[in-house]
Amino acid sequence: MRDIPLYPLRFQPILKRLIWGGRRLETVLGKTLGEGLNYAESWEISDHRDDVSRVEEGPLEGTTLRALIQHRGPELLGTGLSHLTQFPLLIKYLDANQVLSVQVHPDDERGRKLADDNGKTETWVIMHTEPGSLIYAGLREGVGPQQFKAAMESGEVEPLLHRFEPKPGDCVMIPAGTVHAIGAGIVLAEIQQMSDATFRVHDWGRVGPDGQPRQLHPSEALESVDFNRGPVNPWQSKVESIAGGTRERLSHCPYFELERYHLHAPATVGRTDRFTVLLGVEGDSEIRVGGQTWPLPFGATRLLPAAFGPCELMPQGQATVLSCVVP
Repeated sequence: MRDIPLYPLRFQPILKRLIWGGRRLETVLGKTLGEGLNYAESWEISDHRDDVSRVEEGPLEGTTLRALIQHRGPELLGTGLSHLTQFPLLIKYLDANQVLSVQVHPDDERGRKLADDNGKTETWVIMHTEPGSLIYAGLREGVGPQQFKAAMESGEVEPLLHRFEPKPGDCVMIPAGTVHAIGAGIVLAEIQQMSDATFRVHDWGRVGPDGQPRQLHPSEALESVDFNRGPVNPWQSKVESIAGGTRERLSHCPYFELERYHLHAPATVGRTDRFTVLLGVEGDSEIRVGGQTWPLPFGATRLLPAAFGPCELMPQGQATVLSCVVP
């Protein structure tokens, strides 16, 4: 493995079947699914506990992301991130066929204390909506701990939530501590810290496959909510012209920096000091270097190792690509 040059890596999706999932990972994004109606998430890049991504193609096919970090960490991650022992981001697509539970993710300190996990700050890029689909993001102005605690006890949480109707292309940043829920009919791309720490606040009276209400986490949720953060709306981005199209600065935080490229001609992506994650969110494109090409079709994800360096991203007609790095 050490002698094989690194290349743009595509991993086998890890499919998650959950009560609120559907079939849109296939019908909208083109993923290959089995039978059933509850496909909720496609984990595109993961190094979380037992959910570890494996390379899907090429000379490193079958190699785990964890093994690559253990044996070739500086080449993969970059010199600025070579101290990491775990891949820092979890990249996924979600199909909310039903509304998700109202939930909150802890910050790093509370994640370690309450869930033995990292904290979880995340950002969403909306790819598909149905008429009337809603995003719940943040509490209404003035909601405090006592009012929130009483609402959890009574089940009247929804009136305390800020909400809006999203549209495809919206970017929504959800810092740790933000109460939120993804409404029914939405497909989105999610970039987040490598964590699965989630505390349910409210589940709309729903029952699980066993016919019993799903577990809520009122004490952990109350400890994790940031009551200084009010309503959250779509990120207001700045667009700049570049060779090949436009580049749009989306959500930036200490854990990731996300940009969106709208391309009609080749553009340069990738860095030598950091890995780059590319997600095809509209149209098809190709990664090109030295006469070699790697496809990046709609709904696909690739990891550009730092050792691979800058490369050319060629749209097939027009394409939109998300590019993510760790600051």
